[in-house]
This record gives sequence, C-alpha cells and structure tokens, in this order.
Amino acid sequence: MSGLRVVLHTGKGGVGKTTVSCATAVACARRGLRTLLLSTDPAHSVADVLDVPVSGDPEPVPGQPDLWAAQVDTRHRFEESWAQIRAYLVGVLAARGMAEVQAEELTVLPGAEEVVALLELRRLAASGRFDVIVVDCAPTGETLRLLALPETIGFYAGRLLGAPQRMLRSLAATFTGVPGSAPSAAVRDAVGELLTELMAARALLADPQVTGIRLVLTPERVVIAEARRLFTALSLHGFTVEGATINRVLPPKAGGEFLRGQRAAQREALVHVRESFAGLTVRRVPMVAREPVGVAALAELADEIFAADDPLARTTEPTHIQVEGADGRYQLALPLPLVDKGDLALSRSGDDLVVTVGDVRRRMALPSVLRRCTVGGARFDGGRLLVEFVADPDLWPATLRARVLSETDGGSPSGLVSQTRSDDDRPADRLVGA
Repeated sequence: MSGLRVVLHTGKGGVGKTTVSCATAVACARRGLRTLLLSTDPAHSVADVLDVPVSGDPEPVPGQPDLWAAQVDTRHRFEESWAQIRAYLVGVLAARGMAEVQAEELTVLPGAEEVVALLELRRLAASGRFDVIVVDCAPTGETLRLLALPETIGFYAGRLLGAPQRMLRSLAATFTGVPGSAPSAAVRDAVGELLTELMAARALLADPQVTGIRLVLTPERVVIAEARRLFTALSLHGFTVEGATINRVLPPKAGGEFLRGQRAAQREALVHVRESFAGLTVRRVPMVAREPVGVAALAELADEIFAADDPLARTTEPTHIQVEGADGRYQLALPLPLVDKGDLALSRSGDDLVVTVGDVRRRMALPSVLRRCTVGGARFDGGRLLVEFVADPDLWPATLRARVLSETDGGSPSGLVSQTRSDDDRPADRLVGA
C-alpha cells in the first residue's frame, strides 16, 4: 500500500457529502491517479450522482479515465467471506429448534454492515490497484460506529473473553448437549482471521500518512454544531481530520431581499467555521443553479472546489497521540479540539485510559511504560488534553523508588485524582477535575 491515500468524507445527512466525494474522486482521476470512489452509505447515492450503474465490484466510470466506482455489497461479501461462521451459527440455532429461515435472518447481526464495509475497504486498499480511495461514508452517527468498531470488538474479544478460541468455547458452552455445537477448527480460524483483519483496517484508518477524514457541512448553525462535535469525537478516537468542505455557499452577487438575508446568515456561519476548524484545510463549494449530476458536471464542480490546488492536500502536521518524558515522569498528549472542560471525564481502569467527551467514549490501551504509572493530573493546552503520569514505586526498579516517592509526597497522586477500584480489582485512577 506504498503511496496509497485514503480520503473519507462524512457529515450530517443532507449536506451533500456524496456530491463532494464524487467531485473529489473526479479531480484525482483527472490528475492521472488511479482513483476508486467507494460508497459505504446504504443510501446508494453514488450511482445517482455519477448517473451510471454502480455494483459491488470496482468498475470503470464511463467518460473519466482512471476512475472506478463501487458500492459495498454487505450481504454478498458476508456470505462470500464468512461462510463457515454463518453456517455454524445457522446450524446451532436450527438445532435449538429455530426454523432455518429464521436462523438465516438472525446471522445478519447488528454491526455486520460496518464490519463488512471496513474489511472491504481494507481489501481494496491492499490490492495495489489504486493510488487513491475516496470513501463516501454514511452520516455522522453511522460513521462514528464504523470507525470505532474495530477497537470496540478488539477490547471485548481480547479483554473480556480472551482469544477468539475462548470466545467460541464460551458460545459453544451455552449450547451444551446440542449436536454439532462445538465450533470446528475452520470456524475458529475464520473468527481469528476476522479479528485480525478488523484490527488491520483500524490501523489503516488511523495512519495519518495514509488516511484523512474530511468533514462536509453547509453554512448553517445547526450543521456546524454537529460538525464540531464530530471533529472532537473523531480526534478522541485517534483519527486525523485533515479538512472541512463548506457546501452550497451562495455567490456574492445573488440578488433579491431573501438571498441577501441568506448571504448575511452565511457570512456569520463562515466566520464560525473558520474559528472552529482553524489549522485545517477549509474549502468552499459554491451553490450552483443545477444539481451536478454526471461526470461532466462533477468535473466543473471539481474545478470550482480545487482550482489549481492539489485535491489531496492536507494539514502539514497530522494530529496523533504523543507520549513524552523519562525517569518515572511522563505526559500523554491527546488532541481534543473544541472541548469544554465540563464535558470531559477521564478515568484509569487497569491498563486502560478511559476518556469520555459528552456521550462519546474511548477506552485506550496504555503503552507499557504508562501501565506502571499512576495518573498525576490532567489539563488542557492548545486543544490538547495533557495527562500526567508518575511511576508507581511498587512497579518500578528499586533505584527509582526513593526519587519517585519523594517527588510525589510519599507516593500519593495530586489532588486531582482519587483512587477507586477497577473491574479487574487493580487500582484505578479517576480524574475528578481537569
């Protein structure tokens, strides 16, 4: 995947992210880059905007060299790739007295669409067929679930149930006495491969050198507010937001009293956008008289959006989690743009740091050096959450114990942190004020 770039577009439903995705893909293809336009949105709008049929496999888009398009076919890929898992679940459920037709329906589990979309993106990225993959994602909520899924599944499989084999043994144990309930080696291997591929997809999407997310919004207060929350949530989960595209901006000389009022409202909204997404590449898409449908219209729109700019231009310094320090004192920096301190909750549970912003939560596995530390406090600085860690004298070499104890007043953390107990009966640090 050397040199591959992946660009994901997401935003509130109805802001025109499919049109922006299509125009971006056309712009890349016109520069001679082998470009795939991939839709993970169940609405299937890409075919409508391109005005050509789009199937589950990448096919050339007529009228534009170097451009392919595909719509993730969830059901087909699920049946094709995990036939062993599906057959096993159907067999167990049928043996429990459930009709086979009903059992077939129940194997389309919640989250299956997100799983298939992630793995399909990973497969196409690894194929080496494309220089650029432009992804038209589902609206905000679905996109967050999509991107957070690998880490969530990895946590529950690895921490709560152990390895995939343990997970399957636990499942089989619930069907004691059911003929054929024990999973075969092929099923166990399929589950293990599924988890491995999901984590590889997560690594691909979280790599700032490969993947960037672009927020699509319109200059409206409600839409901007949702885009701000999405920016924070994506940053919390460790993904790089590299730009924002403002769609349907009125031309400066649109006449009429009504349009003058609209322009005035948009001017205020555009100032809010610039303030909210400072440091990101912000592009404007003018409102056009006719809906851009088809390759020719999208090429014209791409010229308006990018002009002479590189459609793959991004922020020069992608944001990511950093750990600095030495000799028993460390600092973890987590980018959290646009966060109000009152919306933040931070806790330590075993080897994990749990960060909650509003109703979005991320549970992060700490690097090995920080697992031997306690949380000493936290603060905000320049859109980053800075968490201080101090070596736990009981877990560090004897040569460091005296210094650590003297620097932390006998080993007690700062007043910001209180001690609780975590699920695994190890001390957990909970931040009670930032």
